[in-house]
Amino acid sequence: MVSKKYIYGFKEGSADMRDLLGGKGANLAEMVRSGLPVPSGFVITTEVCLKYLKDPKIMDEIWDGVKSSIVSLEEETGKKFNDRKNPLLVSVRSGAPISMPGMMETILNLGLNDGTVEGLAEASGNRRFAFDSYRRFIQMFSSVVDEVDSRKFEHILEERKKDLKISFDNEIPAGELEKITAEFKKIYKASTGAEFPTDPWEQLRKAIEAVFKSWNIPRAVTYRKINKIADDLGTAVNIVSMVFGNLGDDCGTGVCFTRSPSDGTNKLYGEFLINAQGEDVVAGIRTPIHIDEMGKVMPDIFKELCKLTSQLERSYKEMQDIEFTIERGKLYLLQTRAGKRTAAAAVKVATDMVSEGLIDKKTAVSRVTPEQVEQLLHNQVDKNAKKDVIAAGLPASPGAGVGRLVFDADEAEALGKKGENVILARPETCPDDIHGLFASAAVITSRGGMTSHAAVVARGMGKPAVCGCEEMRIDPDAGTLTSRGRTFKKGDIVTVDGTTGTILAGEVPLVEAAFGDDFKKILDWADEMAKQQVWANADTPEDARRAREFGAKGIGLCRTEHMFMATDRLPVMQELIVADTLEDRLAALGKLKVMQKGDFVDIFKAMDGFPVIVRLLDPPLHEFMPKEPALLEEISELEKKGQGKSSDALALQRTLAKVRQLHEANPMLGFRGCRLGMIYPEIYEMQINAIFEAVADLTAKKISVRPEVMIPLVGTKFEMKFFREMTDRLAGEVIKKTGVKFDYQVGTMIELPRAALVADQLAEYAQFFSFGTNDLTQTTFGYSRDDAEGKFLFQYVEKGVFKENPFSELDRDGVGALIKIGVEKGRSVDKNLSVGICGEHGGNPASIAFCRSVDMNYVSCSPFRVPVARMAAAHAALGTLK
Repeated sequence: MVSKKYIYGFKEGSADMRDLLGGKGANLAEMVRSGLPVPSGFVITTEVCLKYLKDPKIMDEIWDGVKSSIVSLEEETGKKFNDRKNPLLVSVRSGAPISMPGMMETILNLGLNDGTVEGLAEASGNRRFAFDSYRRFIQMFSSVVDEVDSRKFEHILEERKKDLKISFDNEIPAGELEKITAEFKKIYKASTGAEFPTDPWEQLRKAIEAVFKSWNIPRAVTYRKINKIADDLGTAVNIVSMVFGNLGDDCGTGVCFTRSPSDGTNKLYGEFLINAQGEDVVAGIRTPIHIDEMGKVMPDIFKELCKLTSQLERSYKEMQDIEFTIERGKLYLLQTRAGKRTAAAAVKVATDMVSEGLIDKKTAVSRVTPEQVEQLLHNQVDKNAKKDVIAAGLPASPGAGVGRLVFDADEAEALGKKGENVILARPETCPDDIHGLFASAAVITSRGGMTSHAAVVARGMGKPAVCGCEEMRIDPDAGTLTSRGRTFKKGDIVTVDGTTGTILAGEVPLVEAAFGDDFKKILDWADEMAKQQVWANADTPEDARRAREFGAKGIGLCRTEHMFMATDRLPVMQELIVADTLEDRLAALGKLKVMQKGDFVDIFKAMDGFPVIVRLLDPPLHEFMPKEPALLEEISELEKKGQGKSSDALALQRTLAKVRQLHEANPMLGFRGCRLGMIYPEIYEMQINAIFEAVADLTAKKISVRPEVMIPLVGTKFEMKFFREMTDRLAGEVIKKTGVKFDYQVGTMIELPRAALVADQLAEYAQFFSFGTNDLTQTTFGYSRDDAEGKFLFQYVEKGVFKENPFSELDRDGVGALIKIGVEKGRSVDKNLSVGICGEHGGNPASIAFCRSVDMNYVSCSPFRVPVARMAAAHAALGTLK
């Protein structure tokens, strides 16, 4: 005796039973409650699926219930299961709590055998229809239950149509369908070694089990992984009495959406077929007719369909995707669910429904995902275009770009200035390549990970990028890219799909970003819902202006080192590094100060009224220097010309000596960040003076400036105290000198585990914390991020060590725990301590949800991800993103 209820008739269910009955079953039950025309049926719950996957014996426990439910169907329909006069046929369909369209299995026309097919022919008065249904059932059952290759059946159909000189399945006459059915049974026996099962009860049990098993077939598992759907939900099984769209010309089947899934237009959108079953529409066996034509051929049915679909949308207050069948002039609804839609359609549908009074702003915001916002911001490869994949790597920066291959940053810049679209291909990029990246339509590298230079810079610029493509060999000297046995040369056209991480041969059509007033409107609504602000990482006035355009409420990270990479500044920076005396360093710093102050003036001006966090010099000095092999080559060339003792050669020798002196075994953990400022305080003093002099100048002009000075890589209380005192002293000097008063704050970037653990000590002197999660992740795990991503991290994800790459999505258990400790300890000293995040995770939706959970004030990300972060912050506040 089964005590727990595992089976529900449609009349017993409702829309709020989605977790138990799956989306399909819950919606069918709700339609029945609303009096809509739905075939009779029942649902076996998702709980049975989960139990079955652990122990198939659960089928014995529920089987009497299945039989009783079939008896109820017989009473409701007036038909009998396994009856030779008026047989009851059923469909067996999956239905997960979260829609997974087409990912699991379905079997139609179940209950047919050599006896019931004759009963179906007699009852319907249509022998052709009966055997058409029988051959469909054999093919579907064989493929789904016993994994017989469906192409074997298709081959028989195609050969028979050729012999008959016809094009479509619905043109095959009854006699030929009988022969085809017999051949299908032979295929089954040859493939399985057994006769095709004729007992409908055996058919039903095997079909139910096959649907349960389909929860774990590869395509379903992959779909869940891509869409981040939990693996422990299971699927319900819907057993529904068959209604037939293939009985004749007064029958049909179709799929429709209550609004356009492409652009969101408020008009019925869909297709249908006369004299067909549902699989014909989706399989492309025949070309469907646009739903508007239905109004001409079946006007009364079309009018009823429009009425019912409108009723469903009003009831669910959501755009619906509806499957229907027409059997001898009667309309049946087989399924309704929230319709899948493009990003552009999602925005339009959401904003229109608010205007129509169907939903409120909160609901509208919840229906536009951060991922859809991202799609709207980048050109995408046309999903319908033919694609010739050259290589695949990491989807480092989304969007798509088309152009000619170049292998040198200078050449990319030169061609870019001429208006040519180029794709920069490099084994890896470095800061020296930034001008080439800027000029390129996209960048591809054979080395490096998701947080490599190329990836980070590309995302910051909104450039598509595919990185870490190790199957690809890039030879900059030869100007060739080799992959999968093919070689592409400089000037060859390729397409980069940064969204999927693929590189395609030739020019593939792109779909342009689509957003306008509706997009801006829903982002404004998102800001109203959010509990934290979104700031941007911006290093130039252009970045700052772009950040404001995208809705940033401040600059969370202005990296001063990027200002030194310009071609007119890099030599001055190298002059500073090579200087042997304090006097020489101060001379170089004087030149750099003028440049830095000008940059700060422009950035502060662009962010008028908003806070700007300026991080003092962070990277190791060797990053600004020429590479040793290049220096050796230059020196060798001079020696060959007999100029080995010239002033140029001696200068190169001094530079080489400095490069070798600066060499470190692990530079990311070496002489960088505030350690530079401790040993060479004049560097940080120059930067701080430049900041405050810019502030004083703008304040005097009535421009609102809110500067915040961030000290990088602090790990001790002494370091924080030292730089707080330095900053306060220099601010006082500038105020005294200029006579202009201004406010400012001093804080630190928390990027070391020790900094998080002693955050209460740092908060004695720091007025804000900004978590630099790129380095904090690296130092917490003990990973070199580029090496880890290139060598093992993605295999770790595949093996289940990590659910996601921790450099892409914040590791909550480890890095997140340190952040939580840091926030709590910091605020134990200063309850008003401002806390934010400025690593790449600041633009990752799941990471933003974590930031909300620890009560951060803001997240900061690249300008091009600001809209994504704004939507994610809203979803985090609404609880739809956790």
